Parts: sequence; C-alpha cells; structure tokens
Amino acid sequence: MNKKIIAAGLFGFLAVALGAFGAHSLKSILDQSQLNTYNTGVLYHLIHAAVLLALAVSNNEKFNKAFLFIAAGIVLFSFSLYLLAITGIKIFAFITPFGGVSFLIGWGLIIYNGMKK
Repeated sequence: MNKKIIAAGLFGFLAVALGAFGAHSLKSILDQSQLNTYNTGVLYHLIHAAVLLALAVSNNEKFNKAFLFIAAGIVLFSFSLYLLAITGIKIFAFITPFGGVSFLIGWGLIIYNGMKK
C-alpha cells in the first residue's frame, strides 16, 4: 500500500468535491468576494494535490519532505480560505500565509532535491 498515493488521491478527491460544493451550494449563500476566496482555496488545493500525486508516483524518497510541506500547505492555505469564506471569521486569514510558506518550502525542496545527484 502506497500511503503517499492514497493521500494524494484523497487530497484530489476533496479538492473536486469541495469545488463542486462551492459552485453548487455556496453560490447563493456567499457574496462574490467570499466565493473568490473560496475558489482560490480550491485552485491551490487541486494544483497541489496533482503535485502530491506526481511526487508520490515518482517514488523517490528525496522528495518526502517536499511532499509533507505541500500537504501541510493544502491544509493550512486552502482550508483556512474555505473557513474564512464560509464563516467570515477573520482569524482564519492569519493562518493562510503559513500555508503559502509551506507551499514555497515544498517547491524549494523540489528544486533543491532536483539539483542533487
């Protein structure tokens, strides 16, 4: 059993499900600004789920830390935007940058480890 492939699949599944939920169920509830915030979360979630899948199928252990940082980025960035958009509670906006930094560290680790022999 490849836990990383399963995790990537779960993140991808959730991105599609939450995107559909936003498009169909939240459209009449949220204003345009809130929908834009929610959709930004979905976009980053889906893109990074695909990156996780690519890292998982590479089966290269040198990308394990990048995988973890990108997974953390999805949770911190995208889910904080979902919660901010739906609840309007501003404290969630303070979590989002930590997710962005996690994404950047993950991408940086991909670059760094890609340059190593």
